[in-house]
Amino acid sequence: MARHGGGRGWYGKVLGAALGVTVLAAGAAAWTAQAGAAGGSSPQATASAGPGGGVKPVAVSIAHASDKGPRGVNITIDDGPDPVWTPQMLDVLRQNGAKATFCMVGTQAQAHPDLVKKVVAAGHRLCDHSVSHDTTMDRKSEAYQSQQILDAERMITEASGGVRPMYYRAPGGAFTPYSRKLAASRGMRPLGWNVDSKDFERPGADAMVATVERELPNGPTILFHDAGGDRSQTVEALRRVLPSLKEQGYSFGFPVR
Repeated sequence: MARHGGGRGWYGKVLGAALGVTVLAAGAAAWTAQAGAAGGSSPQATASAGPGGGVKPVAVSIAHASDKGPRGVNITIDDGPDPVWTPQMLDVLRQNGAKATFCMVGTQAQAHPDLVKKVVAAGHRLCDHSVSHDTTMDRKSEAYQSQQILDAERMITEASGGVRPMYYRAPGGAFTPYSRKLAASRGMRPLGWNVDSKDFERPGADAMVATVERELPNGPTILFHDAGGDRSQTVEALRRVLPSLKEQGYSFGFPVR
């Protein structure tokens, strides 16, 4: 998995505030809006984010497959939530009857809890994308990795009203054996991707659509972004990709757990 290091000065602005963040674990009862939106019991865990909260461990291997099987596609959207772009992407997903996994940066979730709740209410899943999106996490100490993962887990859980992230995606794919084991012990399956839309480079919607169509045989998990800059090209690409995938017989699922 390629690192996305270029053009991410946006994250430097939140790094100082993010380090050392301590957020109280969500102790409220599970927020039930997602279950209603999904038409059944929510698979999203709602246990306490604190130690001893009854969290069920999951596999430590990096997930790429779809729970919808060989014709399933996983839409994953990273780095938000963002007040400009996340609502637009939620609209496009709703219009196409598609669900997605939103990999949220802890400080963004903390800043926009209303958007985190909207994501969950629409039946989408949450993913821990660290506190500050440090793509060099794999070169840092285990204590630092732990702070980035666990503080983000708590921030996202609190912002959602008690719904915990089900996955952990390392910034830029900077996983380590330690970070994968830690995330899995907290019930968050390490999450990779198969198709990088390259939307962070803003190559134009045409190029993004072509990349998805060309790379999809590599696997079902597609990477987009809803923060970190102007995401208008991503919104347009998503608007075109989703109906095209449906026409080809694909269904929208979630990464395997």
